[in-house]
Amino acid sequence: MRTEALSPEELARYDRQIRIEGFGREGQEKLKKARVAIIGLGGLGCPSSTYLAAAGVGYLKLVDKGIVDLSDLNRQFLYSHEDLGLPKAEVAARRLRALNPHVEVEPVGAELDGRGLLDLLGDVDLVVDGLDNWRTRFLINEACVRLGIPFIHAGVRSFYGQLTTIMPGEGPCLRCIIKASPPEEGIIPVLGPVPAVLGALQALEAIKIITGVGRPLVGRLLIFDGLEMRLEEIYVGRDKKCPVCGHLRSR
Repeated sequence: MRTEALSPEELARYDRQIRIEGFGREGQEKLKKARVAIIGLGGLGCPSSTYLAAAGVGYLKLVDKGIVDLSDLNRQFLYSHEDLGLPKAEVAARRLRALNPHVEVEPVGAELDGRGLLDLLGDVDLVVDGLDNWRTRFLINEACVRLGIPFIHAGVRSFYGQLTTIMPGEGPCLRCIIKASPPEEGIIPVLGPVPAVLGALQALEAIKIITGVGRPLVGRLLIFDGLEMRLEEIYVGRDKKCPVCGHLRSR
């Protein structure tokens, strides 16, 4: 955990959010001490990591083994045409350091599997889901439940998206909510502003959890319909027989 006091430059940089009632300097100091992993640096990971860096989260671990492709550029705004073929994690880390030099950014171009996830996530306080496949999402969900750390899930397709926050022991995990693994889709159609909306909401949830301000989206699934410009909320409960989190005692 980072323990440094806020510098005069940081106080100036974060002035607008420090002025928020109930947030203040204490909230900003909590952000500086926080360690967050963003898993996947695509349409969701670009906005979530950008807003977390801009807000002053002290340490960001960026995990993605992919390289920048031309088809990414309609929504993944941390990359440019000149970055084609380069590692996403390295490019994103460079851009975020340029945005906020007060944030420590670690790029990780790792293959994600069940064996190494506990080590990968063992030094962070919270995980943000920027993934595009369900197999890895469920592995991350299991790892976060085992480690007892929050997992902010989002998924998008076309004009639509969904968002929920997993707080192990406090509400349902992702497997409670989605019991059967959805079919994987090779290429997911999506319009850029949709993951931008959901990624920004993920960053907001992370900031709320870190600072203790507001009510996280635990036990609720937020559905975004971009065609109708409508938000709906579905209440979801824990499954006591869930193979992932059923053994946990409620907090």
